[in-house]
Amino acid sequence: MTDYLLSLILFTPLLGGLVVMLLPGENKPLVRRVALGLSLIPFLLALVAWFGFGNAPEADGFRYQQQLTWYAAINSSFHVGVDGLSLSMVLLTTLLTPLAILASFTIEDKVKPFMALFLALETGMLGVFLSLDLLLFFVFWEIGLVPMYFLIDQWGSPKGERELWKGMKMPSRRYAAFKFMVYTMAGSLGLLLAIQMLGVVSGTFDLIVLFQSWPSLTGSLFGLDIAQVKSIAFWAFAIAFAIKVPIWPFHTWLPDAHTEAPTAGSMILAGVLLKLGAYGFLRLVLPLYPEQAHQYAPVLALLATLAIIFGAFSAFAQKDFKRLVAYSSVNHMGFVVLGIAAAAYAAGTESATIALNGAVLQMFNHGISAAGMFFLVGVIYERTHTRNLDEMGGFFPLVPVYGGLLILTSMASLGLPGLNGFVSEFLVVRGAWPIFTAYTALSMLGLLFTGAYILKGISKTLHGPLNEAWNKKNLPDINRRELAVMAPLVVLMIWLGFWPAWLLNVINQAVVAFFG
Repeated sequence: MTDYLLSLILFTPLLGGLVVMLLPGENKPLVRRVALGLSLIPFLLALVAWFGFGNAPEADGFRYQQQLTWYAAINSSFHVGVDGLSLSMVLLTTLLTPLAILASFTIEDKVKPFMALFLALETGMLGVFLSLDLLLFFVFWEIGLVPMYFLIDQWGSPKGERELWKGMKMPSRRYAAFKFMVYTMAGSLGLLLAIQMLGVVSGTFDLIVLFQSWPSLTGSLFGLDIAQVKSIAFWAFAIAFAIKVPIWPFHTWLPDAHTEAPTAGSMILAGVLLKLGAYGFLRLVLPLYPEQAHQYAPVLALLATLAIIFGAFSAFAQKDFKRLVAYSSVNHMGFVVLGIAAAAYAAGTESATIALNGAVLQMFNHGISAAGMFFLVGVIYERTHTRNLDEMGGFFPLVPVYGGLLILTSMASLGLPGLNGFVSEFLVVRGAWPIFTAYTALSMLGLLFTGAYILKGISKTLHGPLNEAWNKKNLPDINRRELAVMAPLVVLMIWLGFWPAWLLNVINQAVVAFFG
């Protein structure tokens, strides 16, 4: 089975989506249960890959490789494989997808297409992490856009309109979905052109071959010095991935998408989709453009620092609880990009290795804590039908279990020692400090305001006098289904806080192999 393990992980969700579409749509409980059960299969297969990773045959740093002829005319193949970097993201994706599906059991409208789209989205995300062919990477990169667009457009918040121009209005969820699609597609255009150029010049789209041939390519191309061509291609890749992360100033699509998306959509958007951009930097930009990455690393570090600071300031200014958490993702992903920039500037040094390990671990940790935060915002919204922090207050005595989970998850997001967020942010700061001392010092201002907006969210919801609007209303505590969603996330927050080595050891293998 190991010869086809990655293909099974990749295509099982898509097949599951097709199975769901064959179910009777009026039997909503059946559709939900079948979708949840099918979404667990890729997770179990990912665990098989994880526990067998050390014994799997290795070639060029990747394991469980499979390569089949796909598009022979342009020398592109179906080539998949994993190393420690991609396997950690596969594990995160296959874990969060069933939890997001379980979180969406309260959806009553068009349940069957919702579940089918969610499973198709999982295949798109997994394809990005598993691809070892550049054209295949782009195909899966684009596939992931379509299901998320419809999840926001069709199942997003029903309230609100956005004025566009001269009295023209659009539902807020449609505006957010459209903005999400336009931003990401705009970045993808340059990415596609650069990918085509690499394929034409190199005669192949195979990443393992490109890692060896493209960085060392010299001479002239299209009448330009090859270094100039590489710089243009570098920025095409970098902008596409920067939009997806997103880092300042490409971040403006994110708060709208998060605010309007259904709870499950926000969980997977923050938990996995944002990681696709950071993964693109790690898998493609640093190995293919080491000289350009070194040259422009200070620019990337500056943008990361601004994302950390402005993300934290913007989060603190929000009154909408979900929008507060959305801006926090800009803040936290800024640390990922800062670690990547440090590694790009000082590749091969001990500090760069530490920063890169921290960046990858932060990708995983943020996925866990952000998914938990968005889910808990959705839980309180289902009970109060408001996300306005000024309309909440004093909920802790009414919902003590929910309150405890919100505090724990918020502290993990804050980076409290003993929880997962601390380890990864500490590694990024420790690694980036000798390389970009000024930027790292400035980013501490963002870290200070991270504490401010986290405490603001907790105090506005749980503490203080009980808002008079809730004096005579029943506010039920978190239920068993919701606890089942949070339980694995809480376990990982604590486990990674005390023993991160089980994940870091696997990540470090890939970091040392590619960037050491």
